[in-house]
Amino acid sequence: MRQASMKRQTKETQIELKVHLDQQEPVKIDTGVGFLDHMLTLFARHSRISLEVKATGDLWVDSHHTVEDVGIVLGQALRQALGDKVGINRYGTSFVPMDETLGLASLDLSGRAYLVFEADFANPKLGQFDTELVEEFFQALAFNLGMNLHLKILHGKNSHHKAESLFKASGRALREAITINPQIQGVNSTKGSL
Repeated sequence: MRQASMKRQTKETQIELKVHLDQQEPVKIDTGVGFLDHMLTLFARHSRISLEVKATGDLWVDSHHTVEDVGIVLGQALRQALGDKVGINRYGTSFVPMDETLGLASLDLSGRAYLVFEADFANPKLGQFDTELVEEFFQALAFNLGMNLHLKILHGKNSHHKAESLFKASGRALREAITINPQIQGVNSTKGSL
């Protein structure tokens, strides 16, 4: 069973998270940050995973700690759920159009963490969510999952569309990467491990 449950408690946030890679329900997201809830729901639906997140944080400061810590815990949970990564495709790439916007996500579940992020947001806020936190979330996710992640907006204007295209594209790329491929013997690496 490719699943994991994680808890993280600090002086800034308290997070409980469950993930199941081989079922699509339930998806229940409650972080106190409306835009993040929306993006995580899209991410779960497009990666076709079950994701439950309950987070409380110091939102009277801002949403930075909550967003980053959810990315940390999600990365750790996905890493645990993947186990030894036997039989997975390992790589995934997706382009997602959102009206005038086209976003790209390409990733490698190599165990080596890296983020390339090329996206600018004209609008500094979406609701109470600072758009600069899109990059913070994905950095926390990539580094705690051990994922090489490239995200890019190829073109677009609307900040909501740009963020949404990146979350959808990364979810779809993740689904491709975590899918077990019966043609792969062992792990998809000449090193013998990932």
